[in-house]
Amino acid sequence: MDKALITSEITKAMREHDKIRIGILRLVKNEIDTREKESHQELTDEEVVSAFKKVLKQTGETLEGSIKAGTNAERTELLQQQVDILEGYLPRQVAGDELVALVDRVLAAGEFAGKRDMGKVIGLVVSETGGNCDKAEVAKIVGSKLN
Repeated sequence: MDKALITSEITKAMREHDKIRIGILRLVKNEIDTREKESHQELTDEEVVSAFKKVLKQTGETLEGSIKAGTNAERTELLQQQVDILEGYLPRQVAGDELVALVDRVLAAGEFAGKRDMGKVIGLVVSETGGNCDKAEVAKIVGSKLN
């Protein structure tokens, strides 16, 4: 995923008068622009995905707070739509049985000495998924499998 794709998606959303999509994609573009200014170089595709994930995390946290507060249903719905839009641009997350099978495969492939190697196993699983997994879920699965 590159910056040009985001710019074209913003243009497309403007033509379609999709204000929600325009707003959230502009947030992502601003995050990318900020990172480029700080690093004084163009971002790689992985860094663009990282910017998407950061905006998704922030929007998701705001959504959770809005749900807990329960006071503004319209705002909660808007945030949910923004989260859905962002998730549509990101690679699919590895989860559930597929994640358990991946952890089992990593554990079978190496010699790990119990809980003290938990960080190594988590790192291997995260690298195999390209970072497209919930690290807390990976840690829970690994913790239950190591002695």
